[in-house]
Amino acid sequence: MMQTCCIHQSLSFPHRIVPRCDTSIGIKPLKACKVGFIGKNQSLGISNLIRQRRLYVNLNANDGHPSMSTLEETSTENSSPTPEAELPFSKWSPSKYLWRGLSVPIIAGQVVLRILKGKIHWRNTLQQLERTGPKSLGVCLLTSTFVGMAFTIQFVREFTRLGLNRSIGGVLALAFSRELSPVITSIVVAGRMGSAFAAELGTMQVSEQTDTLRVLGADPIDYLITPRVIASCLALPFLTLMCFTVGMASSALLSDAVYGISINIIMDSAHRALRPWDIVSAMIKSQVFGAIISVISCSWGVTTTGGAKGVGESTTSAVVMSLVGIFIADFVLSSFFFQGAGDSLKNCV
Repeated sequence: MMQTCCIHQSLSFPHRIVPRCDTSIGIKPLKACKVGFIGKNQSLGISNLIRQRRLYVNLNANDGHPSMSTLEETSTENSSPTPEAELPFSKWSPSKYLWRGLSVPIIAGQVVLRILKGKIHWRNTLQQLERTGPKSLGVCLLTSTFVGMAFTIQFVREFTRLGLNRSIGGVLALAFSRELSPVITSIVVAGRMGSAFAAELGTMQVSEQTDTLRVLGADPIDYLITPRVIASCLALPFLTLMCFTVGMASSALLSDAVYGISINIIMDSAHRALRPWDIVSAMIKSQVFGAIISVISCSWGVTTTGGAKGVGESTTSAVVMSLVGIFIADFVLSSFFFQGAGDSLKNCV
C-alpha cells in the first residue's frame, strides 16, 4: 500500500517558509502576508511573488523506503493600494492671472516705500530715463504727426460746412491736450518700453539672475523695478508735451496747405480755447499712465515661468494689460477732471 504526504513551501518577499500538508491531514494552509509601502503623497502597492514547492513522499508498503518527488508553482498576488486622506484644496493652484494681478499692488507699494525712504539707484534710473525719454521721442512724434493730420481732415471737412472755421483750432487743441496726446504717447511707450521691461525682467527671472542679485545682497525692487517706474513717470509728461506741440503744428500746416485756413486762425483759436488746467491734466494723466505701464510690465516680468515660451507670453500679456489699464484710467481721470458742461469753445465762435 502506498501512502502519499505533501509538504508545501511558500516563498515570498520577505523570504519565509511555511510547511503545508494535504487537507486530509487537517492542517489549514497559512496565508501569505501583504506588504505595502506608503509614500509621502500616494500609496504604492507591491505585488507578493509567492513560490510554492510541493514535496511528495511515497512510502513503499513492502520495504518502508520512501521515494520523493517535487513540483514548483509560482503565483503572483497583488495588493490593493492603501488610500490616503487628502486635505481640502491640496491640489488647487491659483490662476496665473490671479497671482500676477495680486503682485501688481504689492510691487507698487514696495516701489512707493523705496521712493519715500530714498532707496533709489540713481545710475540705473538715469539709464532707464534715457531709454524711455530721448530714444522714444522719434516714434512718438511721428505717430502724433499723422494722428493730428488725420483728425484735422475730419474736423475741417465738417466745420467748414457749418461756417465754424475759427473753432477748428480750439477743437483740435482741446482734443490733443485732454485725450489724444497722453493716450497716444502712452500707447507708443507701452508697445516699445513696456514690452522691453517685461522681456528683460522675464529673461532674468527664468535664468535665475534675480536670485543671484539676492545672493549678492541687492534687492531686485531697488535695483531693477524702482528705476524703471521713476523713469516712466518722469519721461511720459515731457513726451506728451512734445507730442501735443508737434500734433498741433502738423494740423495747422495741413489746414493752411490743403484747405486754405490760415495758420494764424488755427493758433489764435487754440490759444482762446486752451486753459492751464488742460495742460496740467495732460501731465497728470501721462504720469499715471507711465506708472501703470512700468508697474504692470515689471510685475509680469518678475513672475515669468516656463523658459523662452514663458518670456514671450509674459511680454505679450504685459502690453495688452498695460493698454487695458491705460484706457480704464483715462476714463476714470477724464470723468473726474472734466465734470459738467464746458465753456472752453465759447470764445472761439
